[in-house]
Amino acid sequence: MHSPVASKEPQLQEAGGRAVQLRASNARSWLWLAIAAGLLLFANGADNIWLAAWLAPLFLLRFVRRQPVWVGALVAYLLLIATFMFQFRGMVPIPGVGYYIFLVTYGVPLVLPYLVDRLLSPRLEGLPGTLVFPTAFVVTEYLVSLGPYGSWCSVAYTQFGNLALLQLLSVTGLWGVTFLVTWFAAMGNWLWEEGLGSRRARAGLVTYGAILLAVVLLGGMRLALFPPSAQTVRVASISRRKVQPQPSDITWRHLLANQTTPAELEEVRAGANAVDSDLLARAEREAQAGAKIVFWGEGNAPVLKEDEPALLARGRELAAKYQMYLGMALATWNQGQHQPLENKLVLIKPDGQVAWEYFKARPVPGGEAAISITKDGKLRSLDTPYGRISSVICFDADFPQLLAQAGALGADVLLDPSNDWRAIDPWHTQMASFRAIEQGFNLVRHTSQGLAAAYDYQGHRLAAMDHYQAADQAMVAQVPTKGVRTIYSRLGDWFAWVCMVGLAGFVVGSRRTFVRR
Repeated sequence: MHSPVASKEPQLQEAGGRAVQLRASNARSWLWLAIAAGLLLFANGADNIWLAAWLAPLFLLRFVRRQPVWVGALVAYLLLIATFMFQFRGMVPIPGVGYYIFLVTYGVPLVLPYLVDRLLSPRLEGLPGTLVFPTAFVVTEYLVSLGPYGSWCSVAYTQFGNLALLQLLSVTGLWGVTFLVTWFAAMGNWLWEEGLGSRRARAGLVTYGAILLAVVLLGGMRLALFPPSAQTVRVASISRRKVQPQPSDITWRHLLANQTTPAELEEVRAGANAVDSDLLARAEREAQAGAKIVFWGEGNAPVLKEDEPALLARGRELAAKYQMYLGMALATWNQGQHQPLENKLVLIKPDGQVAWEYFKARPVPGGEAAISITKDGKLRSLDTPYGRISSVICFDADFPQLLAQAGALGADVLLDPSNDWRAIDPWHTQMASFRAIEQGFNLVRHTSQGLAAAYDYQGHRLAAMDHYQAADQAMVAQVPTKGVRTIYSRLGDWFAWVCMVGLAGFVVGSRRTFVRR
């Protein structure tokens, strides 16, 4: 007859062995964290490497899953904030303590998909468990895109240049690309946990591989079989130059504070006239060279409100003389108003009439938003011999929902006068190119203090000019005059909503599993 103690010894040994394995696994998880940290530095932002964006979540997810819930979430939160500071250094225009408040706040959506996965995926069996992380990532990115900074930092932007994959934008928008990249992490972890011997994990990996392969092959077929074939129009765009006279820094500060003296006001007027005359002279040069559409960078033409009619009259005369479309990007200053700046694009037709005044719909939060006058936020369009033209201004292009108006209008050519700074060059222009693929228009983004570039509706770069390298700071592009209506332009953020419904289903399913257990 066996003693109770003897019968329990194998069980105790087995439990002890599991405990040792668990401790060893938890210890190794810190190695996965270290690998994730190294990869995250290059998984987004200024030093982005596309492959790092696929691999970093794999190792970080592995770490979070091997740790107690709140330990893993807290460590991941701190790591994601730290690496974000490196990835997007100099890109966030928030001064002082506000920047650190932003980091603490923005860290929440960065870590949220990892926390949701940690809470839900262990309660779901098989393939459904791998879908929690990518759906949570998509839902988080989509909700963030509705906020004041739009789609900045989306994982999808890390895949710039992979045009075969990025044709998915025309169907799902950013959200399909984000889903595929982050699903790779969850799928890799499933295979990691179950081992290569697991038939269902291998079957899941084959399923994922087949879907990814189909997306890339179909995107490649779109590029190869259905390239833009319409006639092109010559579009020229220019940046303002430093011409004399220039108002002093003190005068500019007084202008911002509405404290200019009459002498300083004349100094501002003289400086603005010098810049505006140079822009118009160079626009005339481009028209003489054959450009049918000419515009310049965001706010490049400063003008006092009382002087604006005279400046527009000069533009109207020039457009009529050369039978061209002239986009005058103005920074019109209204003396004495709380919000004195009109950041707008005035489009002049070949008959010399004004087609529209488009005011920047999304001024950058902070200093620009505080002084900018905004209107209705509606995009305009104009039918021309060179296709249907529309426009936005710089930061506007970071908001997919705003640019959906261009798709709904059936825009063929979108003009995007912009003004950046060195830290976001060329990242910001690359982001804008995604809107062209999503909505099916051809994009000309002229960027002062950054990369100016033109893209067709499949994302091919047609022309480029780097402000920091070009001598004349002018760009000429031959742009297709016809765009396409994409699935995404017709159905909008349908994929993001599917992910929302799916995530809600996973929450319900995980609770039922928890109750049964």
